[in-house]
Amino acid sequence: MTKTGFVAIIGRPNVGKSTLLNQILEQKIVIATNKAQTTRKRIKGIYTTDDIQIVFVDTPGMHKPLNKLGEFLLDEAKVSVPDSDVVLFLVDVSTPAGKGDKWIVENVLKKVSAPVIMVLNKTDKASPKKIDENILSYRELYPDFAQVVRISAKTGKNKSKLVEAIKEYLPQGEFLYPEDVVTEENMRSIVEEIVREKILINTSDEIPHSVAVKVDEYKEEPDIDKIRATIYCETKSQKGILIGKGGSLLKTVGTQARQDLEKITEKKVFLGLQVKVEKDWRKKDSVLKSFGYVQEGQG
Repeated sequence: MTKTGFVAIIGRPNVGKSTLLNQILEQKIVIATNKAQTTRKRIKGIYTTDDIQIVFVDTPGMHKPLNKLGEFLLDEAKVSVPDSDVVLFLVDVSTPAGKGDKWIVENVLKKVSAPVIMVLNKTDKASPKKIDENILSYRELYPDFAQVVRISAKTGKNKSKLVEAIKEYLPQGEFLYPEDVVTEENMRSIVEEIVREKILINTSDEIPHSVAVKVDEYKEEPDIDKIRATIYCETKSQKGILIGKGGSLLKTVGTQARQDLEKITEKKVFLGLQVKVEKDWRKKDSVLKSFGYVQEGQG
């Protein structure tokens, strides 16, 4: 008999949620950088073996919102939890539990009925003694964990142990997706996320949260995919930074994104990028919706 179910991955920003999902799936379906708020939308990653299918839901890092975009990110994270069969609470165990973790416990974990597995990431970044002390701080915060699993999202260490722990709590049922499907995401949204990832990697702190990417045109041909996309920022100075001297930064972003997309599509890709200013877009509901930041069933 097969087992299948939904598993929400939640945690503070930048604890390794997207990196963990990519490791389990053994391919890149979500972007991952060392900057907070890299993930902006719920993304489903589907892990299938002979007898189990786990539909992972990668969520934006939970934090107190500062603007309309922040409110959307928080809603995206919170809405994934009630319908889940298992919740993974991913923490950076190299640091003790903090205000952000306490906020998640009080506002989310204490309201869920599904089993919660505490996943201890970044075990290589502190001494064993320090890690044991930090674990205690998380247990004190929320003593009702179904299980505790130590992993390394970066190297994949103990990912099979985590999958086995999840399997225990999955209900029996038929698979929800064909066995070869790993994500529901379409290529337009994948392009937008990969371009945004390359911007995050290649720019300093001023830029990342002020940027959105929208695909304007996607043409599939037998030997090449032709894509045109616009990068939106909030000020003229940000536009200058994104273009770079003589167009250097835009060229770097485009080249790196194109190389990733060619691996995914397994053919040539033409990627044309332009930069436009959309003042204060993170505060405007209408613009957020046009960029795809809208809850499912709304808009």
